[in-house]
Amino acid sequence: MSDLRVLVSDKMSSNVVDILAREGLKVDVITGKSPEELAKIIGDYHGLVVRSSTKVTPELLVHARNLKVVGRAGSGLDNVDLPESTKRGIVVMNTPGGNTITTAEHAFSLLCSMARYIPQATQSLREGRWEKNKYMGVELYGKTLGVVGAGQIGSHVITLAQGFGMHVLAYDPFLSPERAERQGIGLATLEQLYEHSDFITLHTPLTNETHNLINKDTISRMKDGVRIVNCARGGLVNEDDLVQALKSGKVAGAAFDVFEKEPVDPKHPLLGLENFICSPHLGASTHEAQENVAVAVAEQIADYLVRGVIRNAVNFPSISPELAPQLTPFITLAEKLGGALGQVYEGGLEKVAVKYRGKVTDLNVAPVTIAAIKGLLAPILGDTVNHVNALVIAKDRGIEVVEVKEADISAPASTITITAHAGGKSSRVIGLLTSTQEPRIVELNDIQVEVVPTGYMLILSNRDVPGVIGAIGTVLGDNRINIALMNFGRDTPGGRAIAVVNVDEKVPDSVLDKLRAVPNILTVKQIYL
Repeated sequence: MSDLRVLVSDKMSSNVVDILAREGLKVDVITGKSPEELAKIIGDYHGLVVRSSTKVTPELLVHARNLKVVGRAGSGLDNVDLPESTKRGIVVMNTPGGNTITTAEHAFSLLCSMARYIPQATQSLREGRWEKNKYMGVELYGKTLGVVGAGQIGSHVITLAQGFGMHVLAYDPFLSPERAERQGIGLATLEQLYEHSDFITLHTPLTNETHNLINKDTISRMKDGVRIVNCARGGLVNEDDLVQALKSGKVAGAAFDVFEKEPVDPKHPLLGLENFICSPHLGASTHEAQENVAVAVAEQIADYLVRGVIRNAVNFPSISPELAPQLTPFITLAEKLGGALGQVYEGGLEKVAVKYRGKVTDLNVAPVTIAAIKGLLAPILGDTVNHVNALVIAKDRGIEVVEVKEADISAPASTITITAHAGGKSSRVIGLLTSTQEPRIVELNDIQVEVVPTGYMLILSNRDVPGVIGAIGTVLGDNRINIALMNFGRDTPGGRAIAVVNVDEKVPDSVLDKLRAVPNILTVKQIYL
């Protein structure tokens, strides 16, 4: 029997204990503890298995002196502090895919129930009323379903919808036209999806870009009588705006499994509307799904603690200890480059080429390529993409990944070039490491520029004429936006130019609009690295 101990702090399948014990690990199941009680005992454990109840906070991790791995039975990691875990060298694992079918089925069940007023009619009947005429529903057959996010869950919802004879439009930045055609669905922009959908279902992570994705402005562009399903993440829909749209009839119905604040307040105005139905975050709540994720997390933790094998880690790539010192700086560089490109390119991503030049080609760059793809996908997919599943997600979405090595020993420095092919166009970023192993962007879309890729950054394209640089500084200064760094580049005198501005804080949309209004500025994008 190993001296390594694992704590299971949330209720889950007894198979977790069996699997871990079979591997020689000592297992304790202690559930329902307060944060203070858990902090008193966590220091004795090397592994921690949680679902969503236990909060792995910095305050808890202070006491976790022996903890090596946290395993989340499920995909969401809102209850685990990733930066603090990483800082303390703790591997954090989840079980992506274990609840795909269950969540998709629940979303479609909500859609059907909403269309036919099944919860309302059930309650009415229980209260002694027979109101056949009141609950007149709508058919799904022949209607258009707009799917926002065509990953694993969204793709299965699409299959279910097609089985009901629905037409499907899908919006997904990584969905190529070829894959959409194979699935028999229409590839749409968000604007097109809003305009043409009778039903809309959300299957996208909650990120800065997707927070309040559905709001009064986007609702105004939807069909009258649209119906909305959210079985993904609370916060994707502005709940106050939805209340008003449901009251006015602009939105005929809505069905939620998730809320921005959970447990939801019983006095929440949505709960008082008859054209709103809901469930208490039951998307993953089936016996099959809970068994799948419990078994998966137990096997992953056993693999790591007993054999040192890392699977489905969200904060640690699979690298041998010998290669780590050489590869880690390139991994950081590649993820930064991918993150920058992921916030700049436009269109349905079809192909990504990662090219290495110089002495870096002597290394096994597979983990570096994974980091580049992870960085590229993360601005849209958030924490659902990690170093382990990045290539799988890319493949599932029909994105071709190409790795190229150019062993040019005369190159003064090793460089990484990432090119994204999307919508018939390509975007490219090139980076290298400084003598102190710090990442730098040295070229963006064929224009040379030296950029420190960190924090909030503004990327502006402009005509190379006098006055633009001063105008940028004036707009930012007038709006009390502090500039940390400012770098420029151009292709030819009087031709295309770019300005990259590192700022101390997020720039409000109103200030971005003022920059866009400056003469000779062509585009303005804000990114975060």
